[in-house]
Amino acid sequence: MNDETSLFDTIDQLRFYVSPPHPCSYLDTKEAITLFVDPEARMDMSTYQQLSRAGFRRSGNFVYRPHCGDCRSCVPVRLPVADFQASRSQRRCWNRNRDLSLTIRPASYEEDHYLLYRRYMLSRHPGGGMDKDDPEAYQRVMLAEWSDTRLFEFRRDDRLMAVAIVDAAENSLSAVYTFFEPDEPQRSLGVYAVLSQLEHARQSGIDWLYLGYWNPDTPKMAYKNAYQPLQYFDGKTWRDRSPLE
Repeated sequence: MNDETSLFDTIDQLRFYVSPPHPCSYLDTKEAITLFVDPEARMDMSTYQQLSRAGFRRSGNFVYRPHCGDCRSCVPVRLPVADFQASRSQRRCWNRNRDLSLTIRPASYEEDHYLLYRRYMLSRHPGGGMDKDDPEAYQRVMLAEWSDTRLFEFRRDDRLMAVAIVDAAENSLSAVYTFFEPDEPQRSLGVYAVLSQLEHARQSGIDWLYLGYWNPDTPKMAYKNAYQPLQYFDGKTWRDRSPLE
């Protein structure tokens, strides 16, 4: 059985639901529609890896992808780990953060992680709803009962600087979310977290790093194009050029 047959067999065994139109999280003038995997479906990392190859992501226990009619601005993207070539600015970022230590640990709620997350959200996304003091909501969004999720924990001595939440499947990593010290912008900690995931994947023989959705019309997502060679999912297959070009 080839990979494409396995992929479609997995999808055919699942039920999906479509959300009502809702305000787009990225484009203020747009409404979005989301396609969800049945929340009652039995989910594991093998199934999720197959769904990742079809452009799906997770938020907490929910697995979804955009399903927005004529709008195709949100494009699933991934990096072939072995082919990644760091740019000059990415190499500078890597060298600038060599004083940080990395610990990779199983996902669990940690108070110092949550406090950093709160500071990050209050600084970067004030008034967006996710900046409320709600530890349970944080856990619902970041963690899943069925996922093999790792926390990439970056520290300078004892000071927590960044946390990357990463799902680990058999031959891929999926970057779920990263939050970091908002008072250290010169470090480019978000970039460093992605570079660290790539290095871990390379050392572990992992083929792919999934980065979620790229959208050239919003800085929240357009930055992912800085990691090359990026692959883009056009709804049927992965391509080396964006389907929006």
